[in-house]
Amino acid sequence: MNKNVTVPFSFEMPTKIEYGRGSVARLPEILKELGVKKPLFITGSGSTRKVLLPKATVHLDNAGMEYAIFDKVEANPKDYNVEEAAKFAIENKTDGIVALGGGSPIDAAKAASAIISYGGSLKDYYGRWKVKGPVQPFVVIPTTAGSGSEVTFSSVITDTSEQFKKTVKSQYFGPKVALLDPDLLVSLPAGTTAATGIDALTHAIEAYSCTVSEPISDACALYAIELISENIREAVFNPSNMDARSGMLIGSTLAGIAFSHSDVASVHCMAEAMGSLYDAAHGVCNAILLPYVMEYSMDYAVEQYARIGRVMGSTASDDRQAAKDAVEIVKQMVKDIKLPTLKDIGIKPEDIDRLSQMSEENGSTPSNPRPMTKKEYVELFNIAIND
Repeated sequence: MNKNVTVPFSFEMPTKIEYGRGSVARLPEILKELGVKKPLFITGSGSTRKVLLPKATVHLDNAGMEYAIFDKVEANPKDYNVEEAAKFAIENKTDGIVALGGGSPIDAAKAASAIISYGGSLKDYYGRWKVKGPVQPFVVIPTTAGSGSEVTFSSVITDTSEQFKKTVKSQYFGPKVALLDPDLLVSLPAGTTAATGIDALTHAIEAYSCTVSEPISDACALYAIELISENIREAVFNPSNMDARSGMLIGSTLAGIAFSHSDVASVHCMAEAMGSLYDAAHGVCNAILLPYVMEYSMDYAVEQYARIGRVMGSTASDDRQAAKDAVEIVKQMVKDIKLPTLKDIGIKPEDIDRLSQMSEENGSTPSNPRPMTKKEYVELFNIAIND
């Protein structure tokens, strides 16, 4: 299955990964190595702020390091979250960033770093490669196994004036260090574990099956699929199982490496539209839509889905059957970990036209194995909402 070994590609991995239980204790040492004297912690205001942030700041306190905290990042981070974080950093004269949390604080930190370093407003940086040069050094401490943003070059932010998720992408957004400590995932609620886990699985499946995949991202994607599918149920229902938590965290990071060097596809296009319009949880949207998009695209990616199916446990020798097994395995997984349906989110049939238009306009639409236009998105939304 050497589907892409003759296609030219480039691979850049500027982020140093520090992995291990208790590794958050190394944060002061890492910041000093980066020359950071007063970091800004960027996080959310919920349980991460109350429970997990102190597990990081205690080490800075013990080392006598000064720091500031911005804790107003919302789920599906908004443009005003980014602007406020940048303003807070400048006012507090911080010289580096520690993003702690799931994908929302990490993405907000990336976007804020552009404004902190070069001024202007967030709108100046929408799109690709508009950041002029290196940004303030930042360290990422993921507290979910989902977004993979700790190793990506992109930030996805909701433009509230347009109700549309916009991407800011820069080669300078690769964090200096990703500090992966599975101990920080133990308190993650079952629902969040499930949703973020399927988010990571979606990253890996779309990275492997999309039209712009390449060999290194393929390798990361397939191992991510294996790790996540083996560990997600145990992580959801037995949260203190550190083998499962560790497998999910490594799987999520591998999935992040995979899709940042290839792309995602129509699952994300549809999920981001739903997140823009309904402020729905991104991982939940991915979980709902993943099997439908796979089934809809199957004729265009039989070999890829077959290999995915076998990595997830299919024993079928026939490729089409193994590809079908992949879809059924994902459907059963979503059901087993008790994620909601499209109807549970409250998708309105009268919004399908707008959601489909937004999906078509997403930059990852051309990467889906099956060519997609607004017409196909309308059909796919209707299939999912009526199932």
